[in-house]
Amino acid sequence: MSIREWEGLKVPTAGEFALDKAHTRVGFVVKHMMVSKVRGHFADFEGKIVIAENPLESSVDVVIKAGTIETGAADRDGHLRSDDFLSADKFPEVTFRSKRVSNLSGNEFTLVGDLTVRDVTKEVELKVEFNGAATNPWGQEIFGFSAETEIDREEYGLTWNQALETGGVLVAKKVKIEIEGEAVRQA
Repeated sequence: MSIREWEGLKVPTAGEFALDKAHTRVGFVVKHMMVSKVRGHFADFEGKIVIAENPLESSVDVVIKAGTIETGAADRDGHLRSDDFLSADKFPEVTFRSKRVSNLSGNEFTLVGDLTVRDVTKEVELKVEFNGAATNPWGQEIFGFSAETEIDREEYGLTWNQALETGGVLVAKKVKIEIEGEAVRQA
């Protein structure tokens, strides 16, 4: 296992890692009808994480297939794939490309990067928790992490909504993005 001590953490040595789809969830939460939360995730994505010699110079590149959005309700999933929301036929990919790592404090840091949805790119800050590195039972080097941020969906052109008779709207503007990830060494 190629683990090293860095800033009091046990981190992988420099190299390239890929997100392990079987152990990663790219999810989101949005408020519905002003009273409850709907959770969903994307079933298909790819991610490359390059751990640099100086971990603060590491990078992340993720591509999410917009058409694989799942919330547990087929009609809602279809609506989310439509032009009212993701427009998955015209814009099949949601991407994130990191720009820098900052605010390191223990095992937490901020990952700043560009999130692109429907060809609209905005800088976002992901709060990341590094959960550790290990070797799995098959001899593969892995590490785990949790990440989250909140975006305003309307800034990405996802403006569809419906007013409620009781006041408020059907779908909140704020969307919380939640990622639980595991990455496996590639090189």
